[in-house]
Amino acid sequence: MSAPDLENRAGQGPGGFSPLVVIAGLMIASYLTANVMAVKIVSVAGLSLFDAGTITFPIAYMVGDVLTEIWGFRTARQVIWLTFACNLMLVGATALGALLPSPAYAREMADAYARVFGYVPRIVLASLLGFLGGELSNAFFMDRIKRLTGGRRLWLRTIGSSAVGYLFDTVLFVFAAFYGTVPAADLLSLTAAQYVLKLAVEALGGTPLAYASIRFLQKRYGAR
Repeated sequence: MSAPDLENRAGQGPGGFSPLVVIAGLMIASYLTANVMAVKIVSVAGLSLFDAGTITFPIAYMVGDVLTEIWGFRTARQVIWLTFACNLMLVGATALGALLPSPAYAREMADAYARVFGYVPRIVLASLLGFLGGELSNAFFMDRIKRLTGGRRLWLRTIGSSAVGYLFDTVLFVFAAFYGTVPAADLLSLTAAQYVLKLAVEALGGTPLAYASIRFLQKRYGAR
């Protein structure tokens, strides 16, 4: 079964299981979670290394690799734009929540909410810049490398495309999210540490998971 056939059968699996819906949901959830967690910067020995969202962010790229490998660049691009829209919804909803009045006894919690989610719009907007540059380039190179290698060397596609995507995403995100709020030296350390950490997670965890997921979908649904 070809990738388009798998896409058409997405809602016809046993018990209504839809692999495309699951993959799209995981990608959206990973980005939304990472954007909220990114408010906190992790520091070791006084050096700012990465934002907490870096922990879950590589999951989105792994899922994106599976999405592109099985369903192709066209479908991946549609899910990327859907994720983009969901992130905009996060910004609008949390901003509205901060504007709504709260009782006096909940003032401390309301202030904490406003403090955290007041910074989320900048994080999300920075993430959207990096997201579009990173995910679109990741999906594009994943598809291009697949064509050049004749469908062989999946590890080269997942790691190679992520190396390009992470470069676009990390540089755009870090400078858009934190410029003017952290020292210049920390901007550089954040960029370098995030890029290396993301690649390490991709190579050690993301690629094996991508292999397992792709093989499962190919075996279960006969996708090529």
